[in-house]
Amino acid sequence: MPPVVEPTMSVLIEILTDLPKGTNLAMLHFMWMLVSGALLPHRGALFPALQSTGIGKKAVRRSWAAFRGGVWQISELIAAWETYMREQEWELRRYEGYYAIVIDTTPFWRPKLKGLFSKYYNSVAEKALPAVIMGLIARIGEVKGKRFALPSAILRVKLKDPSEKGLKEALLKKVSHGLGSLEIMLADAGFKLKDIHEANVPQYGVRLAKNFTARRNYIAYAPGKKGKKPSYGPRVRPLARSYKEHEIAATAPDATFTWQLETNEQVPVHIWRDLVLPTVQPSPTADLFDVYAIFDPRYDNPLLLGINVKLQAPTVHALYTDRWPIEQLPLAGKQMIGAHRQFVFAEETRHRLPELVLLAGSILTGLAALHPVIPTGFWDRNPQPTPGRFRRALAGLPFPQSYPLPGQLCQKASVTDHLPKGILAHRRRKQDVKVILT
Repeated sequence: MPPVVEPTMSVLIEILTDLPKGTNLAMLHFMWMLVSGALLPHRGALFPALQSTGIGKKAVRRSWAAFRGGVWQISELIAAWETYMREQEWELRRYEGYYAIVIDTTPFWRPKLKGLFSKYYNSVAEKALPAVIMGLIARIGEVKGKRFALPSAILRVKLKDPSEKGLKEALLKKVSHGLGSLEIMLADAGFKLKDIHEANVPQYGVRLAKNFTARRNYIAYAPGKKGKKPSYGPRVRPLARSYKEHEIAATAPDATFTWQLETNEQVPVHIWRDLVLPTVQPSPTADLFDVYAIFDPRYDNPLLLGINVKLQAPTVHALYTDRWPIEQLPLAGKQMIGAHRQFVFAEETRHRLPELVLLAGSILTGLAALHPVIPTGFWDRNPQPTPGRFRRALAGLPFPQSYPLPGQLCQKASVTDHLPKGILAHRRRKQDVKVILT
């Protein structure tokens, strides 16, 4: 038995054992198909991928039935996976006592799926395309020195509001209710600062647009100036920009800071304190935040961040860069597993498959970090613990029928021989044809 089989099976058994009897074994077959990358050679087709694992035709049907209509929820599997990782060497990454809770959205493109009302902007097509959109919430930690995003929730779009905006509002609402006193929510520029304030998120850090502007939380009166007195504070523009061939200068920062990289390069930071949104009038109860403009010489454009927690500039930079591991989950789930192409169409399965795909991507990433690095070949002299290498070690392996399973993982003893199978089981009938005589 190859060495990658034992850790993979032990993790899948740990996650799926508590499901109903029969469903857990069928879902074990389905999850093995996902993590082993069986979808890649079959271009996303589920039945040929399940058949290629060598479980037999009846087991393929049971696995499909458990995936489609089994009594399970993705929240149960995520909770079991989170418990498993916490029992291993995974630990939170803390900065000045705070640690990151990251939110993000990811699409599974379905441009020809009928009855799909959710759309997501595609930068290649330069327009919004139909997609199944999933929301992610994850905690950032590390395993053996490697950063790892441990998912804590996967959200679907609402039936009443299947838009991306509605999903982002649901993400912010869920995070705001469960955010601890030492947790900081991190989000990319797709989440607007106004929406974060409306959701009453206690602590947050968000990337801002290059042309972002804010205002001071006080009114500056110009002596001797006639006309109506201003109702808003002075405008603050963190970054300079041009408009119609006119250069608009940046506002002078309230504070500056510089730290040194390992390459002896300097990273200057400009800071503006206690700002409000441009549409907010000065008030003692206004939602205040700070803006950091980090000019990292390794990047062409500065990093503009808004945060409402008083932290040092290197801490803000390190905390936000810890948001990046959440991008690994959809990458490992789509490209590494081969689930970027999907052929499920029912209302439930079109959401269940992306949920399991994201979980499988997280499992591959965690297993790659926990266990010895597997080189691709003799040329791979400096292998890294990536999900792609671990998945390639599983590629083409059949389901290990000889692996010892716990007693709870077994086929449910129910007699179905009298029931029709396959196409004969479809409950269809011909429509009555009405003949109108003239």
